[in-house]
Amino acid sequence: MSRWWIDNGLLLTMSDAAPVIRGYMCVENGRITYIGQDRPQGDAGERVDGRGKLYMPGLVNTHNHAAMSLLRGFGDDLALQVWLETKMWPNEAKFTDEDVRWGTLLSIVEMLKSGTTCFVDMYDHMDEVAQAVAESGIRGCLTRGVIGLCPPDVQTAKLEEAIRFARTWQGAADGRITTMLSPHSPYTCPPDYIERIVEAAHDLDVPLHTHMSETRREVEQNVEQYGLRPPAHLAKLGVFSRPCLVAHGVHLTDEEIELLAEHRVHVSHNPGSNLKLASGIARVPDLLRAGVRVSLGTDSSASNNNLDMFEEIRLAALLAKGSSFDPTALPAAQALKLGTVEGARSIWLNDVGTLEVGMQADVISIDVEQPHYYPQTDYISHIVYAGSGADVRDVWVQGRQVVRNRECLLVDEEKIRREAQACYQRLTGN
Repeated sequence: MSRWWIDNGLLLTMSDAAPVIRGYMCVENGRITYIGQDRPQGDAGERVDGRGKLYMPGLVNTHNHAAMSLLRGFGDDLALQVWLETKMWPNEAKFTDEDVRWGTLLSIVEMLKSGTTCFVDMYDHMDEVAQAVAESGIRGCLTRGVIGLCPPDVQTAKLEEAIRFARTWQGAADGRITTMLSPHSPYTCPPDYIERIVEAAHDLDVPLHTHMSETRREVEQNVEQYGLRPPAHLAKLGVFSRPCLVAHGVHLTDEEIELLAEHRVHVSHNPGSNLKLASGIARVPDLLRAGVRVSLGTDSSASNNNLDMFEEIRLAALLAKGSSFDPTALPAAQALKLGTVEGARSIWLNDVGTLEVGMQADVISIDVEQPHYYPQTDYISHIVYAGSGADVRDVWVQGRQVVRNRECLLVDEEKIRREAQACYQRLTGN
């Protein structure tokens, strides 16, 4: 039986009932069994000294392409289509299983050390991604993204691979892995191919994940090709008949926001990537007012260029204020929820995202004995507006410690960095 407890810690629960508690938290067999101001009675197990630390739920990154860390800094300051067609796709076509393994592990180390305990990944060579998740101790919602700009037999092979992956890995790694199906986007998948993917998602009973309305040009192209903007196009093809998470959702009309709300479509807001690629600013306050569930993602570190979710939380709050001329548009507490509990709910995980009895113990500690956490006024404000992933010291996933004092315990960071560098040099000749 695995049992440990935090002694005299500052606990940011993300629950509405008691957002901040100074006290104690017990974890047994991966779940929280006690949280409160009074010291737990009896033998609580291994003690974790909570002095000088703030404990909160791990962050949830709802859109990423982890292996693309190998191309970080390789194609900066370009428009999306130019970046994809001249820098990303030609080099990604060279990726081997080994490249994806080391690129994914590089991203996982970066995510864990900056407080992310769960991430969504849409990519190729997904067995390697799943193995990396299993080895590292992180939680992953994984999907083999498929691009349909290829002959019919290749389309079929890709879909069959995606189905096999979803079926094989669903619930693996002690339940830390869940799966989805992913047509890459409306502009890379013909309509009949998307319909086949939707049918497969119904058969497997898994959600769908896709890019949607990221750039103005993408929206215009969809209208030129199919006579519909992306949300109506995807709705017509049945995509929203499944639980669905769309990435970006930058260019949406009022009617489209209502359509997403009606079909309970979730949106992964990727502020850093959208800014860097000059794609625009998503209408997050309008989405939230309409009742659309919004979460946060980094996108890949080739377009961001880091995977620090604290930065995305801060950007989301600031962009909502600056673009609406309303300082109350996205308060700090709500922005933090987008990166924690709303992220978990966006990928249909109902027992992570808060520190409450019965929840799985995906927990991070933050060193608050630093100048930017003083004076000790409002810790939620400090985390959102002053904090960063560099403040994270310890990480637990399912109650198992995977980072201690900024050292990954289950993977060899030095070897991962070395292997990732060798992959980059082989791929690019640099």
